[in-house]
Amino acid sequence: MFTLILKVVVCFLGTIIDIAAANAEGEKLGLTAEELAFYDALTKPQAIRDFYEHEELIAITKELTDLLRKNRTIDWQKKESARAGMRRLIKRLLKKHKYPPEGMEDAVQMVMSQCEMWTDQGPGL
Repeated sequence: MFTLILKVVVCFLGTIIDIAAANAEGEKLGLTAEELAFYDALTKPQAIRDFYEHEELIAITKELTDLLRKNRTIDWQKKESARAGMRRLIKRLLKKHKYPPEGMEDAVQMVMSQCEMWTDQGPGL
């Protein structure tokens, strides 16, 4: 029994350390937690980090976060037309910044997944 409790505590501490590291990375980049989630979604493929300058990635992330915050509605998850509109906005922004087409669909899906995590926080991200 003690071993199980110890494993749970170690796992919990590992999670806390991971969260603290993510927060520190966000602060270092000058990004909020929400922006960092989108930054991670956009830069998941290493090739993207090689394609853009660091400052450009941060600018795209901030623009994306602002765009989604302004266009998100309360029931966006329930209406396919609202979800399609958000996907279009994301794609348009990525095309504007010449995001590589071969990674765009994955990036859109990851950004949409991040949006779904903030459902409980209301209309503004």
